Amino acid sequence: MTLLEVDNVVVRFGGVTAVNEASFSAEPGAITGLIGPNGAGKTTCFNVISGLQKPTKGKVRFRGKAITSMPVHRRARKGIGRTFQRLEAFGSLSVRENVRVAYDIHRGFAGIIKPGAADVDALLERVGITAYADERADSIPTGTARLLELARCLACDPHLLLLDEPSSGQDEAESVAFGQLLKDLADEGRGILMVEHDMDLVMSVCDQIHVLDFGSVIASGTPADIRASDRVQRAYLGYSDVDTDAVEAMTAVGSAAGVRLDDTTDTAVIPAVKEGLA
Repeated sequence: MTLLEVDNVVVRFGGVTAVNEASFSAEPGAITGLIGPNGAGKTTCFNVISGLQKPTKGKVRFRGKAITSMPVHRRARKGIGRTFQRLEAFGSLSVRENVRVAYDIHRGFAGIIKPGAADVDALLERVGITAYADERADSIPTGTARLLELARCLACDPHLLLLDEPSSGQDEAESVAFGQLLKDLADEGRGILMVEHDMDLVMSVCDQIHVLDFGSVIASGTPADIRASDRVQRAYLGYSDVDTDAVEAMTAVGSAAGVRLDDTTDTAVIPAVKEGLA
C-alpha cells in the first residue's frame, strides 16, 4: 500500500497560488525527495500533509485513508512525524529533556507508570548526539540541533517522516553519516519524505524524487531521471545547458536589463545543482 498520496492539491493565498494541482506519493521503506527552487511550494506541501495548512482543493491520503480534514494531533497519532526548517527545540531544556518531552507526550499515561529514560538515551545514541545529552538545546551547533529534531520525531515512532531541510548546518562528513542514518530508518520500513537543497545527499539516498516549480510538479522519477531532465535544469538555472559560461552570460544580460540572477533563482543552490545534475 502506498504510504502517502497527495492528490491534485491546490493552495491559494488570496490571488497567489502557492501549490498548483500538485500530485505525488511516498512509499513505505523508501526515501522520497521533494526538491525545487526557493518559493516553489515545498514547505506549503508539508504544511498540507501535516495538517497545518488546509488545501483550497485536493486530497491527502495516509495509509489508504483520507486525512485531508484531520487535525494535526490526530495525524501525529496515526504516525506522521515532522521536523521543521526553522528549529523548534525548547532552548532552555537539555537535549535529553527535549527528547524526553516528545517521548512522554507520545506514550501518555504509560510514561508515568514506566519512565522511559533508557529509551530516550537509545534515541540519542541512534542519531549520534549522546555527547550533547546534557547540553542546553540553544547552545548546540545547528547540525546537531537538526539531529535533535529528528530524535524528537522518532520518539513518536512515526510511519512517515517529513524532514524539512534536515541536513542544514552539517559538514560533508556529517552529511554522509546522516545519509546512512536515513537509509537505516527506511530499511526499518519507515517512509521518508524529504525537502532538501543538498543535491549530493538527495541524489545519493533518494529512491524517488519529485520536483516542484511555481507550485507544480514538473518532474518525478529516480535520481537518474531527474539528472537527465532538461525541464528540471531549466527550473533551477533558467536554461538546460548547465555550464559556467552560460551562467556568466545570463548574469551579464540580466545586469544590463536591471534584473539579478537571484531574483528568479536560488543562487545558494546553483553550485549544488550544477554538481548534482551533472
